[in-house]
Amino acid sequence: MENEAAVRMVGARKVYGSGETEVKALDGVDLSIGRGRFTAVMGPSGAGKSTLMHCAAGLDPLSGGQVFVGKVELGELTERQLTVLRRERLGFVFQAFNLLPTLPAIDNIVLPLTLGGRRPDPGWLTAVVDAVGLGDRLRHRPSELSGGQQQRVAIARALVTRPEVVFADEPTGALDSRTGEEILAFLREAVTELGRTVVMVTHEPTAAAYADEAVFLVDGRVDDVMAGPAADKVLDRMKALGER
Repeated sequence: MENEAAVRMVGARKVYGSGETEVKALDGVDLSIGRGRFTAVMGPSGAGKSTLMHCAAGLDPLSGGQVFVGKVELGELTERQLTVLRRERLGFVFQAFNLLPTLPAIDNIVLPLTLGGRRPDPGWLTAVVDAVGLGDRLRHRPSELSGGQQQRVAIARALVTRPEVVFADEPTGALDSRTGEEILAFLREAVTELGRTVVMVTHEPTAAAYADEAVFLVDGRVDDVMAGPAADKVLDRMKALGER
């Protein structure tokens, strides 16, 4: 199971506009993301990082090629089937926390289950809450929480459905460096201790260092994949990409 791809892209293309305004955000991407791995997606501004994540997660359809989550090809699903897949098999963490301000933390965490008419598994919910250190903040509303605590709620919400893959788009972008390190450690723990797969878009070499591998995009194509991405090596690689 560890060697099975959690997400696979085959010849993935995404084109915006047409004619003179056409932009190839993804240009024939072949990529396999291993199950139970933490993968960082990096590259210069406009390289296609967020587009890759949105297409891999079924948030945005491809213009050509295929995306598989496990063995399911997303292009063969109806919009309703896609919605169910995203709700039950995927988790999402964004730079904006996207919490409902009127709900306490615990209700924000279980919201995906509530919307799907499901009840949380008590043991798993406890494990997730413990992993992100929110035990004493569950009855607080978002306005009563710090930015780091709000992002922990968002991560717990992403994990509560036992997703196969968690997609995180610049999850530390709105946080100070110390809080950002805590969030990255939580994502690392979600992989190591909870057995999830995490795909994280980031531009920070120090963030990529928490991952098992870093995928570098340039002009909508995979330029390189680095195993064990130490921050200094990632920084050197990003500088080299910027000098092209």
